[in-house]
Amino acid sequence: MQKKSISRSAFFSPRVLLAVFLCGAACSIATGTLLGFFRGEGSHRALTFAERVAYQRAIEDVYWRHRIWPKERPDSKPSLGAVMSQAQLEKKVADYLRKSQALEDYWQRPLTAEQLRAEMDRMAKHTKQTEVLRELFAALGNDPFIIAECLARPALADRLLANWYAYDQRIHTELTQRVQAELNAHPTIAQFQHLTGSYTEIELVKSNRAHKQANGYPALAVNLNGREWKDTVQKLAGVFNTATDKASNHKQAVAGRSFPSTQPTVSADTGLPLAEVSKLQEDVRRY
Repeated sequence: MQKKSISRSAFFSPRVLLAVFLCGAACSIATGTLLGFFRGEGSHRALTFAERVAYQRAIEDVYWRHRIWPKERPDSKPSLGAVMSQAQLEKKVADYLRKSQALEDYWQRPLTAEQLRAEMDRMAKHTKQTEVLRELFAALGNDPFIIAECLARPALADRLLANWYAYDQRIHTELTQRVQAELNAHPTIAQFQHLTGSYTEIELVKSNRAHKQANGYPALAVNLNGREWKDTVQKLAGVFNTATDKASNHKQAVAGRSFPSTQPTVSADTGLPLAEVSKLQEDVRRY
């Protein structure tokens, strides 16, 4: 027997999602060389803006060489210079430098040598394209300092800034209040379609079938295997239990009065409340 659960959500005014610079590959650097750099051998060095732009071109050249040109295209693959201008290269460099500076000035989180080393280690351990990163490192002279500054820094600054920006209530307080006010005015599932956010329904189906959107299920149906179903149910249970506990505590606190229990109807299969709305959820992209 297949079990189904409907997930309804409304997404509001997507926050400015900072594009993630994908490093895309990794290989190893001699441990002794890395440790030598991070112990201070390269700490006195500095790169000019022009040098950073030159290294950025070297990085882009590696990526471009590995980009597959469609066979159906009648024209041959152009050179990097034909598709990326000097101004675009300079913009990429200026962008990651601004992000690094913003982390320090606005959130007091300057990027440290330890963080850059950890980012380089992350690239090396999690790459699926070892050869590409080996070429990237070679294009940067296999110099740990340059690799840290021109490959690790852009990726790390982008990711950290996105996280700090996304959850900074100094920036998003007004939006949070507006969304919560709308939810208070439209508290039921039936009213979700009247919210100003983007409305979507997703049907979660417990099934061992490998293919999604099959056998007549809605276009947004998603098949979950047993493990995925269990993990999803546990996650949703945490969301709804939190909301239920807060509501219960609020009732008990009002004027010291007692209220009759009004437990929601619960699914016999999952233990989740039926036709109930959770508290407002948020991630790095949206509410």
